[in-house]
Amino acid sequence: MDLKLDNKLFLVGGATSGFGKAITKQLIAENAKVIAIARTEDKLIELQKISDRVEIVSGDLSSESVLTKLLVKIGNRTLTGAVVNAGGPPAMPVMDTKLSDWDEAYKTVVRWKIALTQALLPKMIENGYGRLLYIESVSTKQPVENLVLSNAMRLAVTGYVKTLSQEIGFTGVTLNILGPGYHATQRMENLFARNSELKGVPEIEIRRNFSEQTSVKRIGNPEDFASLALWLLSPYSGYITGQTITVDGGLVKGIMG
Repeated sequence: MDLKLDNKLFLVGGATSGFGKAITKQLIAENAKVIAIARTEDKLIELQKISDRVEIVSGDLSSESVLTKLLVKIGNRTLTGAVVNAGGPPAMPVMDTKLSDWDEAYKTVVRWKIALTQALLPKMIENGYGRLLYIESVSTKQPVENLVLSNAMRLAVTGYVKTLSQEIGFTGVTLNILGPGYHATQRMENLFARNSELKGVPEIEIRRNFSEQTSVKRIGNPEDFASLALWLLSPYSGYITGQTITVDGGLVKGIMG
C-alpha cells in the first residue's frame, strides 16, 4: 500500500532508539524525509548514515534553545507531520515519590510537548494539513505497576490532545496518541530491572509475568508498532483525530481499551 508519503517532511523525536528509530526507518522506506531528534549526537550520526533523507538535531527538546534550533532547521519548509516522542520518568511506586519528582515529571512528560505543539501548529493550520502523533503509554488506559509518574502525567497529555483536537478539527490537522504496551525497547528493559529490584525477583521471572499479562502472551516489537504510526501519519487517517489507541497485545482488559 502506497501511504503517499513520498518526499514529505516529518519530525521524529527520540529517533535513535525504540519506537522513534523504528518509525524513522519506516518513513525512510516510504521515501519520506525525516528530521531526527535525540539527545545523543553519536547515535544520530549513525542513524544519518542509513539515508541522505535524514537530517539531525541533537539535544533535549525540553530545552528552549533546542526547540529554537529545531525550528531553524525546519525553516520555511512544509512540515507534514511530527512524532512527539521521548523517554518517560523513572519507575517508582507512589509512596517513594517526592514533590520534586512530580515537578520533574511534568517537565519530562508534559510541558515540552505543549511547547513543541504550540510552535508547530500555526504553520500546519495555515497549510490546512498536518499530522501530530504523540507516543505515550498503555497507562493512558490502564495504570502500569510502579510507574505512577507516567500513569498520572500521560493522562495530562491525553486531556490536552483531546481538547485541542476538538478545537481545531476543522483545520485539516489531526492529533492522535499511540499508547504502547510492553515492547522490546530499552525503556522496558529498565522497567524489568527496576521491578526485579523492588520485588527481589529475577528479571527473567518479571519478563515472563509481563508477557503473561497480554492476550498474545509475548512482548511486542517496535517495528509492528511503527506500521500503525505510519498509517496515522498518512493522508488516509484524515477522519481520525483526538484518539488514544493502545498497541498492547491485549494487555488492557477494559471494554474501551
